Amino acid sequence: MMSWEDFSILARTLAHRIKRSRFRPDLVIAIGRGGYVPARVVCDFLLHDMLTSFKIEHWGMAAQEKPAVTVRFPLAVDIRDKTVLVIDDVTDTGKTLELALIYLKGFTPKEIRTAVLQYKVSSSFCPDYYASEEHEWRWIIYPWAVHEDIVGFIERVLSGTSRDEKGIMTALAEKFQLNVSSSDIQDALEDLFDMGRISRSGGLYTITRDPAC
Repeated sequence: MMSWEDFSILARTLAHRIKRSRFRPDLVIAIGRGGYVPARVVCDFLLHDMLTSFKIEHWGMAAQEKPAVTVRFPLAVDIRDKTVLVIDDVTDTGKTLELALIYLKGFTPKEIRTAVLQYKVSSSFCPDYYASEEHEWRWIIYPWAVHEDIVGFIERVLSGTSRDEKGIMTALAEKFQLNVSSSDIQDALEDLFDMGRISRSGGLYTITRDPAC
């Protein structure tokens, strides 16, 4: 679980490495959703205001990989003959950036370079720039996705069993090494209950059938 301060250090490091390479893109493209915040902050350090985005879906909540990597919302600008820098938060499997390059090359840009905060060496794709090299695969919870991921991990620890709040907190720590505050757990449980994804009885929480199924 990464703090905002940790993120800021990584973003600054990434921007400095891009600067030192003398690469000056015409356009920065964020991969949504994970790349939105990193791209905006890196652009700030680069003093670059030409930022746009498109959305690729690969991961759901709580490290749940989707069956296929797809472009959900397309690029809406012309990048023909432009140099572009594509920014995401992390390379997990590498599939997101691989698809991003294939997709963007179809718009015939002059050059594409890629950048992430954290490069997991187990990934099939190595970006041109990264702030940190990760040799151990772990799911990284960035500060802009804390609540969403806690919701997802709570569903996972409730799968097939019922737990009270203390039991949920213990299970998160034991199974996922997540030390989550009581207030964060309560916020997540409240949303899960409001969405009809859990039931509550006598202080115990239980997964219910997803109403969308």
